Amino acid sequence: MFFQRIKTKGLGHNAYVLGCGEGLAVVVDPRRDVDDYVKLARDNNLRIAYVLETHRQEDFEFGSQSLSDITGAKIVTGTHALFDRSDVRLADGEAFQVGTTHFVALATPGHTPESMSYAVYPKDTGKTCWAVLTGDCLFVGDTGRTDLPDPNKTGENAGLLHDSVHQKIAPLGDQALVLPAHGSGSACGGNISERDDTTVGIEKATNPVFKMTREEFMSLKCSEQMPRPPYFTHMEQVNLMGGRALASHFAGRVLTPREFQEKMQEGVVIDTRPPEAFAGAHIQDSYNIWLEGVATFGGWIADEKTKIFLVVGQPEQAAMAIAALARIGIDSVQGVLCKGVEAWREAGLPIETLGTTSAQEAGRWIAQEAVHVLDVRDEMEWTEKHIPGAIHTYVGYLEDNLPPVPKNSRLVVHCSVGHRSGLAVSILRRHGFTAVFNMLGGIKAWETLALPLEASA
Repeated sequence: MFFQRIKTKGLGHNAYVLGCGEGLAVVVDPRRDVDDYVKLARDNNLRIAYVLETHRQEDFEFGSQSLSDITGAKIVTGTHALFDRSDVRLADGEAFQVGTTHFVALATPGHTPESMSYAVYPKDTGKTCWAVLTGDCLFVGDTGRTDLPDPNKTGENAGLLHDSVHQKIAPLGDQALVLPAHGSGSACGGNISERDDTTVGIEKATNPVFKMTREEFMSLKCSEQMPRPPYFTHMEQVNLMGGRALASHFAGRVLTPREFQEKMQEGVVIDTRPPEAFAGAHIQDSYNIWLEGVATFGGWIADEKTKIFLVVGQPEQAAMAIAALARIGIDSVQGVLCKGVEAWREAGLPIETLGTTSAQEAGRWIAQEAVHVLDVRDEMEWTEKHIPGAIHTYVGYLEDNLPPVPKNSRLVVHCSVGHRSGLAVSILRRHGFTAVFNMLGGIKAWETLALPLEASA
């Protein structure tokens, strides 16, 4: 049986291509740009016959309809009303055959009401389940968040999710591989393991959903405080249509420095270089989102209507950044700066710099009471451990919740290693803070030096 996981960096997204015998293949939860799936199938002499959707994804735009248009594949979903444009609709427990492989649809609500999983039985495993495609029901070491459909029903949804895992997934057997729609880095789970591979048996031994009672698990999920990116709402809407084809200007337009300077006033500038490079020289009022963070944080500072102008470190990175934005439904890149900041400075155009610091130096400043500290990690990271006396605001909320300190005071900003704080210091400079410093190495460097940390009550 042919099997390959296709990961999307930045989103923590997993799609799967399964060769099901007789030259037929199934693609599970494809992202919007589908060329990788088409090429993989073609290179392995497979025809994509079906596209399986586990649920209406919130954090990326589906490629189901595009893949169907290109290959003629039929879209397979559950029967919930939110799946309103599929070709094959399967009720809980209903089976279907692709080539020599048997699939059984399992309704597994909790993360979202329409969530489905699919148990997979290749010909040579008989009645023994080889794997289960769990969507966002069960992750490696974690489960999907339960607050998205309605934050007021987080606990109720968690109870449904606990039931789904125990009643539908667990009976498939310890040997069954668990193939979730997301891995580490996804916004749909707060504590997903960095491992990709697991089984039902391993999860039974390690995953909180199997170690806790229903009531304990409900309490755990209610205590999670995960940020909800604003672009999730847009994703829910466009995914009702199975996603949209990529825009015709997908490759982006290259602009000279003078053209870029003139046009960038119409929207926002996103600089995708690492925070160290951005600190050394950047265009005034630009946002710093490192390349692999564009798919996540681009949707915090822009939406589908925002005109975006890109700065990249290398020419080939422009296509990567444009693709990352397209995957979260943003097609509004208006141009890319030709030759980047190097060409900008050589054209004699104005540049800005930002301060950086180390954990060691920041520690000295704190000891001298000569600095404010802003932690821009998420609530769960903050609760686990943080620098005593620090202010906390998640980077996604920072633009609307600026720190209550004088704008000319020394302000050290940190996250776990320095990427999110790179975005944070760029936001603060846009809002007039003049002495901000990105603590490179973040809390990891701080911890390595055994500097003081505390946990929230």
